[in-house]
Amino acid sequence: MITLIMLIPAATAVLLPLFAGRPNVREGTTLLGAVLLFATVLQLMPLVLAGETPELPVWTVIPGLTIAFSVEPLGMLFAAIASGLWILNSIYSIGYMRAEQAHRQTLFYVCFALALAATMGIALAGNLFTLFLFYELLTFTTWPLVTHRATREARDAGRLYLLMLFGASTMLLLPAIAWTGLAAGTLDFTPGGILAGNVGGIGLGILLALYVFGTAKAAVMPVHFWLPAAMVAPTPVSALLHAVAVVKAGVFTILKVIVYIFGAETLAASDRANWLVVVAGITVIAASLIALRQDNLKRRLAYSTISQLSYVILGAALFTPLAILGAALHIAAHAVSKITLFFAAGSVHVGAHVDDISRMDGIGRRMPFTMGAFTIGSLSMIGVPPTAGFLGKWFILIAALQVKEWFVVAVIVVSTLLNAGYFLPIVYRAFARAPAKGEGRIAESPWPMVASLVITAAVTVFLFVWPGAPFQLAEMLAGNAAIDASGSSVVEFPLEGGFR
Repeated sequence: MITLIMLIPAATAVLLPLFAGRPNVREGTTLLGAVLLFATVLQLMPLVLAGETPELPVWTVIPGLTIAFSVEPLGMLFAAIASGLWILNSIYSIGYMRAEQAHRQTLFYVCFALALAATMGIALAGNLFTLFLFYELLTFTTWPLVTHRATREARDAGRLYLLMLFGASTMLLLPAIAWTGLAAGTLDFTPGGILAGNVGGIGLGILLALYVFGTAKAAVMPVHFWLPAAMVAPTPVSALLHAVAVVKAGVFTILKVIVYIFGAETLAASDRANWLVVVAGITVIAASLIALRQDNLKRRLAYSTISQLSYVILGAALFTPLAILGAALHIAAHAVSKITLFFAAGSVHVGAHVDDISRMDGIGRRMPFTMGAFTIGSLSMIGVPPTAGFLGKWFILIAALQVKEWFVVAVIVVSTLLNAGYFLPIVYRAFARAPAKGEGRIAESPWPMVASLVITAAVTVFLFVWPGAPFQLAEMLAGNAAIDASGSSVVEFPLEGGFR
């Protein structure tokens, strides 16, 4: 199954150029690859939920550097999210790219498939070496998507994208991995971590900083500038960057390193890791304040993503099982909510030829499905039940109250108000104001786009009503975070219904 998960998107990418002159077959191939990938990922779900860890060693490059795959709860959650959303993003892309009469559509779908192959490699990586290889592959397979429009602005954004992501990973993340290997003698992901007793004092804080800022895909300030710049890309690419693959790969990497490399208990016992809460909190608030000033809808959503991602880092930085559970849930909630918002932004662009919030007066009356879905996504980003965004923030908040981390409590409260401040005015403008005079014809975008955003909006509500497997996987990850370096649980942490 692991082999198939890696091969399906790669094979899809190989087949697509054969149908460059037959758009229907080409896009049907994309959809088939996406459905097969998701179905194969789901085949592994029962094994992981049963407590097993499927593994696949592939190749030992040199002693100590092995390409290997291993499926633990966080990787299972990430793989399921990415593969499932690839289906809906592909449906949406068909409507968007045809409506825009976009050029180089075959290259677009090929790079999308390759990006999903890289994402699966990150999700299922069994060690830091494997994760790093696929992390870099994801950067290079998504760069052509960022520059897809081939304008000067797109090329400039592409240069910044490569400079920041590749530069940070080679100058910071790679040295961190090398340091880890030399100190611990292994790069394998292990519950309880591998660094206890091997790195301590100020070295522990420096190593954590190398991982956090070297993983620039997580967009923690100040390594966030690439993300707003990349909004020049077509909207399906923005959805890929924000919801399906790139930024999720960033926060996934940091969360996985905290649980399986450092060990949450090791970091909790050190006073050299406290800075991470401050950096994540500042990013949450600062990005929200910048979002308030953005009139371009996609740029506002981009800064919202920077803020929302740091909720995950904020939860991870508390180093408690409950907070890590909340961080994992927020990865899933943000994925379905933010892809809904970007789908809606692209729908407004296609159906109304509008990109600026100041021109969206009354648009909800003519595009009710689009703006209705946008409203649900907005409420989820604010954290209003019954939407999925409430769950992760709730658990992080409760965890912060338990350990009396009042800074985190204040960040969550203030940022929630700021989220409402930059999302609700859009909803109000779209539904409560009269349409502006002189605007051209406004109507819902093509049905593949509308169907995709309606489904993701429905999933946003469904995950609150029935969190199901995502909650169980997050709970299992939290259980792994409650294990110390000796393999013993440091707290009483019931896995069956522990937080229900």
